[in-house]
Amino acid sequence: MKLPRIWSRSDATQQQLATWFLHSLGQEFLALEQALLEDILPDLFGYHALQLGQVTPSHLLQGSRILHKLLLDKQPLTVSGLSPIAALPEQIPLANDSIDVVLIHHLLEVVDRPHAVLREAARVTIPEGYILIVGFNPWSLWGFWQFCRMPWSSMPFLVQSLSAHRLHDWLTLLGFEVVGVETCYFRPPIHNLALRRHLLWLDSLGKRYWPQGGASYVLLAQKKTSCMTPIRLRPKLMPIVASPLAVESRQKYPKIIQSQCFNDDKSQKS
Repeated sequence: MKLPRIWSRSDATQQQLATWFLHSLGQEFLALEQALLEDILPDLFGYHALQLGQVTPSHLLQGSRILHKLLLDKQPLTVSGLSPIAALPEQIPLANDSIDVVLIHHLLEVVDRPHAVLREAARVTIPEGYILIVGFNPWSLWGFWQFCRMPWSSMPFLVQSLSAHRLHDWLTLLGFEVVGVETCYFRPPIHNLALRRHLLWLDSLGKRYWPQGGASYVLLAQKKTSCMTPIRLRPKLMPIVASPLAVESRQKYPKIIQSQCFNDDKSQKS
C-alpha cells in the first residue's frame, strides 16, 4: 500500500523563502549577499567546494577559485557550474574530511533540525577547511521590525532565527574557530521601491556606525580539528640496576654471602 508523504513545515518554509527571493526586495537582498561572498570566497582555496541547500537558484560559489563545485539539496535545480547532488542536508553522502569550503545559505533557518545540518557540514569539512553561513540577523532593524510586527513590511517567514552569537557557540563545540562576521542591508523591509531607494543612505551610515547591525550576516569559521594520528612512542627499556636491599646486605654480611656462593659453586661442580 502506498502511503501519502508527510509534508513537513521546513518544505513549506523553504518554498516561501524561495518565493520571497524572487521579489524586488529579495533580489536587492541577494545582490548584497553575493557581493559579500565575492569578497570572501577568493581567499579560500582548495579542491572541492559545496553549496548546502538551494533557497534560490543562483550560483553563490561563483566568486570561488575552486574548480570542483557541488550543490546539495533534496531537489536541486540545474545551475551552470555546479554539480547537483540530490540528498538530505542532514545526511550528506560524502566522506569525512572531504570538502574544503562549505557554504550554507539561509538553510539553518528553514529546517527543523539545524544542529544536524551543521553537524553534517562540520563532518565533511577538512581540517583547516572553512564553513560559510549566511543568515538573517535577528539583532538588526529587521529583527526589531519583526518583533514589533510593523505594517508595510515584507519579511520572509522563518522556522527559527539564529544569531551569529548562537552559531559561534555551536561551531565552537564542533571544533571550529570563528574568523569573522560581516553584515549587509541596513534599510527596513518595506514594499515601496521608491522609499527603499530614498533610504539608501542608511546602508553607508550603518556600515560606519553599526557594522554588525545589517539584516543579513555572513559568518566564516575554520575547522581546527587535527587530522594527524598520534604515534605512541615505544617505552625505553629500564636499565638493570642492582637492588638496594642486595647491596646493603652485601655490605653488612660479606662473609656469609661469599660462603653461600662458594657452597653453591661446590654443589654445582659435584
